[in-house]
Amino acid sequence: MEAAAIHERLAAKFGAKVLAFEAAAKQPWVVVEAGAIAEVAAFCKADPELAFDNLLCQSAVDYPKETPPRMEMVYHLLSYKHSHQFVLKAHLPRENPSLPTVEETWGVANWHEREAFDLFGIVFEGHSDLRRILLPDDWTGHPLRKDWVDPDFYNGMHVKPTQQMAERFQAGEKIGVGPFDFTPPNKHVPNG
Repeated sequence: MEAAAIHERLAAKFGAKVLAFEAAAKQPWVVVEAGAIAEVAAFCKADPELAFDNLLCQSAVDYPKETPPRMEMVYHLLSYKHSHQFVLKAHLPRENPSLPTVEETWGVANWHEREAFDLFGIVFEGHSDLRRILLPDDWTGHPLRKDWVDPDFYNGMHVKPTQQMAERFQAGEKIGVGPFDFTPPNKHVPNG
């Protein structure tokens, strides 16, 4: 099915909940009202003409410089049956971003949504196990937001590179390889 036909089918079913459509993009997309994303996702999978049985990728994007600042959830869909692809998008505010989970429609969303929660701070209402997936449970903040600043310390350990480390790196020393890397030019390894 062509992108325009997919858009028409969604617009006919959901009306004003389909906010925008871009057919000329390399991967055509629609913007869906954030609160309706679970309903639209379920329809995309269950409708025999669409049959989007695979959520290829679900990712978050941060747009802090837009007016107003916002985040976006992007859902890349594939139908094995019809061999067509399409993208759903939902816009969220940067402050307290949340939207319904789609994990009941596509089980793989469980992991994608945990990653977006962990790295962007997006809350997925109704998620079965919404907790950090990559960072420690006691980590503060969401490091893929564009205004993220690396902390100097974590649990008493210095984690930000120091000026001395930067100078050593610029001088050609391999930084971050540890004392057990015996490849020169590390200062603790004799040359020859």
